[in-house]
Amino acid sequence: MSVDFRKLKSFVKIVDTGSVSRAASLLRTAQPALSQQIAALEAHFKHKLLIRSNVGITPTEAGLILYRHAQLMLKQIEQAQVDIDQAAKSVAGRVSIGLATYSSSSALSLPILKEMKARHPHIVVHINDSFGQILSELIMTGKMDMALIYAAAPIKGVTLQPLFREEMFLVSPPGIELPGESSAPLPLSALQDIPLLLPSKAHLLRRLIDDALARARATPDVVAEIESVPALSAAVLDGLGSTILPASVVTETAIFSGAQVRALTKPVIDATVSLCVADHLPLSEPAIAARSVLLDVVGKLMSSHHPGIRPA
Repeated sequence: MSVDFRKLKSFVKIVDTGSVSRAASLLRTAQPALSQQIAALEAHFKHKLLIRSNVGITPTEAGLILYRHAQLMLKQIEQAQVDIDQAAKSVAGRVSIGLATYSSSSALSLPILKEMKARHPHIVVHINDSFGQILSELIMTGKMDMALIYAAAPIKGVTLQPLFREEMFLVSPPGIELPGESSAPLPLSALQDIPLLLPSKAHLLRRLIDDALARARATPDVVAEIESVPALSAAVLDGLGSTILPASVVTETAIFSGAQVRALTKPVIDATVSLCVADHLPLSEPAIAARSVLLDVVGKLMSSHHPGIRPA
């Protein structure tokens, strides 16, 4: 029995959906036919690939290995079709780029889109603004090409290329009175009595903030945990509290227009932004082109002397 791409595509879809019936509906294939394909794959590899339970279908250890390889092969076939169709044109296809929420990388989406349109008009760019853990998992499973994320330690299944470090600033409602001179950095101990709007504790940035506040022996007054940057900006500008962000997120996006930005010290809070790609999946031609553009855009950000940004 040969392993054809139709069987592998069916297998990947079943793992993604956790259900033979849902996969059959999406693939427009009869459910018994899908079950036969999985049985044929299990016979070929001489291992059980899927486990059925009350909560759905999950892959076995052997199934996970096949899933990773199948995703790679299917992605390569898809890109081969694009390359064949576009052989007479410039680089074409699709590329997905993740940008970590709350980092300055989220302010790079517009420059990346503009530069990609200018250099590679036949590449469709998909941008996903989310948390680093989610983005790294998407990259590890082949569902995303690359991302700019915060990373404090190596992550299994991906390669991290540190690009720059960025310092965090206090972002406050217009007109609010803060301690000390407005041009002087604010010690973290002064945040004790300032209402704060922060990301959840699952976010690396929140852990960095909490650790720094603990070192400053300050107990934060967290009035809300907000995972959306537009919602965060609306809450800050409405006077509900202050937040802690890279200065570039405020200066490069209009949604924080009018907010006060104040440097923080004792201690300084900073984080490394890294380029994240899979360590076991090759980049497609569109992804290679996009990586070059992304690195150029980051280089321009660093050369523009934004406050708080320095080489990693």
